[in-house]
Amino acid sequence: MLSRIRLFVLPLLALALMGAACSKTPSPKDAASSSLSPSGARSTIVFMTDFGTANDAVAICKAVMVGIAPAARIMDITHQVTPYSIEEAARFLESVSPYYPAGTVFVAVVDPGVGTSRKAIIVKSKKGQFFVLPDNGLITPVMDRDGLDSAREITNPNWMIQSAISSTFHGRDIFSPAGAHLAAGWDFNLVGPEVPQLVRLTPKTSATTDKGITGDIIALDDPFGSLVTDISGDEFKNLGYNLGDKLRIEINKKSVTLPYVKTFMDVPVGDSLLFIDSRARVSIAVNQGNYSKKFNLEPPGTIFIPRKGAPLKER
Repeated sequence: MLSRIRLFVLPLLALALMGAACSKTPSPKDAASSSLSPSGARSTIVFMTDFGTANDAVAICKAVMVGIAPAARIMDITHQVTPYSIEEAARFLESVSPYYPAGTVFVAVVDPGVGTSRKAIIVKSKKGQFFVLPDNGLITPVMDRDGLDSAREITNPNWMIQSAISSTFHGRDIFSPAGAHLAAGWDFNLVGPEVPQLVRLTPKTSATTDKGITGDIIALDDPFGSLVTDISGDEFKNLGYNLGDKLRIEINKKSVTLPYVKTFMDVPVGDSLLFIDSRARVSIAVNQGNYSKKFNLEPPGTIFIPRKGAPLKER
């Protein structure tokens, strides 16, 4: 009896082992369709949009990603980018991407030109990260910092949602599936033709003269309402100020006096301050308050900081 059982069970075990081996063979279309990187770590998709959280758009995009790459880890930068603000999205992408390793897939959908002739692309940086986004300049700061390896237009329909493509929701139909296929190990070179030149942003930059620095208020650090400027900490330090100095500056051509301090609690609660923020930019805040609301200021705006000892009236 025992020998008969063995004769029955052994062929079944052999068939099971053969089936397991066959299941590990990828199809030609998605060769290497594992959601694991070569090191064995789970692939990561980092997602950012201006869709907000009051509707189902973000959830739908994530559902598309999970359906294609179920083992991938999906993380968020924000979905509260100021609507249509490519410059703001570019700044967030530049700030966040250094903290992720090579192989990370960023899906960034801030796309006021959706449905037009603008290209949907995947960009690979020299750091080995991938960026799935519209060709509208959003990638410019990252490429300026990390360098461009290559870029391709998403034209292969196998990389898109397998249903009709909407003219207004490429986040769901093109960018999310393309990012998920990358995370699942699909060959980047098969997504479409090379893009020889990317659209570039031309962001405003501060200007330094012998009188001081003229710059712009480019954003709010919400929810705190702090003013973010395009003046770098290094530029500011060349003006000669020391911690504890009081500066008489101009914001939107109105004179304002602020102490230059290291952190918020260096001034009393409710007082204003000028400081160098965590991204090494000059910023203006209220300790435990909201500068933007308190003084009714929002970007865009202008700022002028004179050199130490130079009066404003000589500008």
